[in-house]
Amino acid sequence: MTNTDSERCLEDLARRLEASGDFRVLRRLKLSQRIEPSDGVQTRTGMFLDVESTGLDVRVSEIIEISVTPFEYGLDERIVSVGQPLHQFNEPADPIPAEITAITGLTDELVAGHRLDIPAIEAFVEQANIIIAHNAAFDRPLVERISPIFSAKPWACTMCDVPWKEEGVEGRRLSELLSGFKYFFDAHRAVDDCEAGIALLTMTLPKSGERVLSSVLRTARQPTWRIFADAAPFEMKDVLKHRGYKWNADRALGPRAWWKEVPSDLVDAEVDFLQSEIFRSPVRLPMFEITAFQRYSMRAI
Repeated sequence: MTNTDSERCLEDLARRLEASGDFRVLRRLKLSQRIEPSDGVQTRTGMFLDVESTGLDVRVSEIIEISVTPFEYGLDERIVSVGQPLHQFNEPADPIPAEITAITGLTDELVAGHRLDIPAIEAFVEQANIIIAHNAAFDRPLVERISPIFSAKPWACTMCDVPWKEEGVEGRRLSELLSGFKYFFDAHRAVDDCEAGIALLTMTLPKSGERVLSSVLRTARQPTWRIFADAAPFEMKDVLKHRGYKWNADRALGPRAWWKEVPSDLVDAEVDFLQSEIFRSPVRLPMFEITAFQRYSMRAI
């Protein structure tokens, strides 16, 4: 039996299992099979970025692995090609915590003697029209600490810039989302996660029928407003939290206050809520317009 015959038999078996209604089959993700051939349409360069680090605190954790994978997408938002990734290790100042090694497989021995080549990273990233990450709120602050090139680019996020809940998709981890599309991959290494992220961009959302990339880009292009409920009464903190507000403790990012980011067309409604339900009087609140150039960053506004 040839490899082709074997693949056909396995695919037939998978279809029969799924047709029974008693099994759900996941297929290994093969990014090359998700790329649509170019028809000559004008393209732009996206880059999917992933970092592995020594911890979860973006202010002090160190990068131990970085991968940036370029891809070309047409103005019709089809991904038509994927390029060779930039991939580097970095030896941190302190030993890699055991829990990080357990998750990523990265050891002190593997990264020993490696240093990030910042000029090479900057030259590579300079070509990007947009940088996309899965959980950009984590990745962007980390890489902004190593180079200003990452502050100069617009960013988007496959975790937060897609209405997954409205689409009926459970989970937010990259592996969970791809499982919903009946794929699996080897997670928690930067190169593999970048390939998986690009593959996720090619998927079609189950309810809207929109490509994930289209949803991500549409969200990235829309400005939002960050509203600070400055000097809100302490007893209203639970109401604010329930409405999705977060506490800001960094004055470089705005007042020490509860804040929320809302679309431009909902700003008036949000201000009305704060005046009627939180402050019980007219107030002038600090607010800042946020675009893809500032979103997910921890730099001062």
